[in-house]
Amino acid sequence: MDRDMRLRRLWETIQDIPPGSVANYGQIAEIAGIPRGARMTAYALRVAPQELELPWHRVIQASGKSAFYCNSRHFKMQRDRLADEGVPMINGRVDMKQYRWEPALDELLWKPSDAWDDQ
Repeated sequence: MDRDMRLRRLWETIQDIPPGSVANYGQIAEIAGIPRGARMTAYALRVAPQELELPWHRVIQASGKSAFYCNSRHFKMQRDRLADEGVPMINGRVDMKQYRWEPALDELLWKPSDAWDDQ
């Protein structure tokens, strides 16, 4: 699979994270079919075109912590956006047991596949 295809799969997976849920970098890569691709997920977020309007704030570390420095502008933006969706960040951490995205198999298999055809 070439780099562009991997990026598109990661972006599509990130786009699928529903409001009120979070996913970690490695989880996104696994769902996208890129084992051990947590760093590739971070890279995909960094290079994503603005027009995709990815819900980047729903992507956090496996520990539930933000990848941004505490009290940085991006940390505060992520914390506030998650709070607006009903996901509290307490002491800089999201409760992964409660808010981790767990897509059902049919959700992954039967989602519309034409969302990225115009890209």
